[in-house]
Amino acid sequence: MRGTQDDRFAAAHVAGDTATVIALYLQAADAAAPDGEAFYLTQAYVTALEAGFPTETLLARLRALGAEP
Repeated sequence: MRGTQDDRFAAAHVAGDTATVIALYLQAADAAAPDGEAFYLTQAYVTALEAGFPTETLLARLRALGAEP
């Protein structure tokens, strides 16, 4: 998650664009090794919970990894 990905995260955070932040966490999870995948999915899950976004799919992915929060 270097360069452009970091810039996109920063811009989304500054703009308060939670949907984009979650999408970027999901992209990072998809590109990561299993431990990294669980980390980024957890970040997406917590962000979605805090924002009141649906979390069922995120929770299912975490459970499938054995990383249920």
